[in-house]
Amino acid sequence: MALFPIRTFGDPVLRTVAAPIDDITSAIERLVEDMLETMYDAPGVGLAAPQIGVSKAIFVADIGDGPFVMINPELVELSGEWTWDEGCLSVPERFWPIERPGFARARGLDLAGEEVEFSGDELMGRVLQHEIDHLDGVLLLERLPRKVKKQALRDLRQEALGMPIQP
Repeated sequence: MALFPIRTFGDPVLRTVAAPIDDITSAIERLVEDMLETMYDAPGVGLAAPQIGVSKAIFVADIGDGPFVMINPELVELSGEWTWDEGCLSVPERFWPIERPGFARARGLDLAGEEVEFSGDELMGRVLQHEIDHLDGVLLLERLPRKVKKQALRDLRQEALGMPIQP
């Protein structure tokens, strides 16, 4: 298994829609093992393939109940509302209160090519939405209110240039 560097804000792969996976090969199985190792090392609760530079529609997650993988996932149900301080391994050490549906249900494939469905409130729902956003080329910054997003982007650009961030 191998640890991969996690791609961060500014990397174009994070803004690209991931390609669907047609065949679940041994290379995909190895990718999942490497993604899990990378996620746990980060540490994080979810990791989408684009975050390690692989533009494929697959993510791994573990919210404390054991790891799972979703290939070619899609959200099939959203309801409610929940605001929570959300972070992202691709925007390290930053958290913003983001409003999303409180419940999510997603459907996709597992490593055996069988259809799987995961659903849940709060953290599980948030992880499903967040990781599928990555596969759609959407970073959590896009979920921020306009004014907050503008300031966050300014801060991230200043930080990238080595400039101090203004409070």
